[in-house]
Amino acid sequence: MITHGLTRYHIPVLVEDVIEQLKVQPGGRYVDCTVGTGGHTAAILEKSSPGGQLLGLDADLEAIRLAQTRLQPYGGAFLLVNDNFKNLAAICARYNFRPVHGILFDLGMSSVQLDSANRGFSFKVDAPLDMRFDPSQDLTAADIVNTYSKPELVSIIEAYGEEPRSSQIARQILLNRPINTTLQLAQAIEQAVGGNRRKTHLVTRVFQALRIATNQELSCLEQALRQAADLLGLGGRIVVISYHSLEDRLVKEFFQQESKNCLCPPDIPICVCGHTSSLKIVTKKVVTPQLPEIEANSRSHSAKLRAAEHI
Repeated sequence: MITHGLTRYHIPVLVEDVIEQLKVQPGGRYVDCTVGTGGHTAAILEKSSPGGQLLGLDADLEAIRLAQTRLQPYGGAFLLVNDNFKNLAAICARYNFRPVHGILFDLGMSSVQLDSANRGFSFKVDAPLDMRFDPSQDLTAADIVNTYSKPELVSIIEAYGEEPRSSQIARQILLNRPINTTLQLAQAIEQAVGGNRRKTHLVTRVFQALRIATNQELSCLEQALRQAADLLGLGGRIVVISYHSLEDRLVKEFFQQESKNCLCPPDIPICVCGHTSSLKIVTKKVVTPQLPEIEANSRSHSAKLRAAEHI
């Protein structure tokens, strides 16, 4: 966490690798789909100067406000938009911002969001069970916890939390309704597993599952990746930093699919799908933080970076 005056800024992850994999050049045009408090955004603007342009998106209006303040030294080189990256193509069309040289997705939660006392992303402090990236959105985590059926809760916890005890946890949630705060939910989850020593990891997985469901994160990411590939100019790059296996698997599979000329099943002798490759994978091995970065910023330890180039 970086403090600037009274504002606390999130520490960006893998900054040098982001700049390298995006191939940031002076005069380039870039999109940061997850501005946060502007850490990666500032680095891209710095490297693309003079003449660089950046369009930054974030569903969280508070993040946009913080980034706007942080990026003031870069004057008219950037434009920040409070919107979800699932609308990436429409936003770029609205501002005539295409083709682009590079598009970044940093899918991690910012420290500002996690440490906020009223957003409900963390169980370290008692807060309303909210979890919305966009506070104007109707659906909250409390709505899911208090109104979804047991099978629906089981499906969410199992699919997005990769938790095998989803049925026990869902049953305990139903028994404890209404659940309106983060600590109430954490206690219900802990009750479901009795004396399990790894309760913190368990609660973390369930909170992750609810956050993903509340914000439809995987669906939004899938939509945005497809739009990003179409927005890139020849040689332009997509860089994605993910923090859990569900995101990383989705990105890896998308890159693999778009790097192939045919998607037909192997038992079909002649291609009938007509698919042609649009991307080349440039990170043959996933990029992860080195030990000094992990020691300086413990939240970076699970980060995985993948990149692909438009061909």
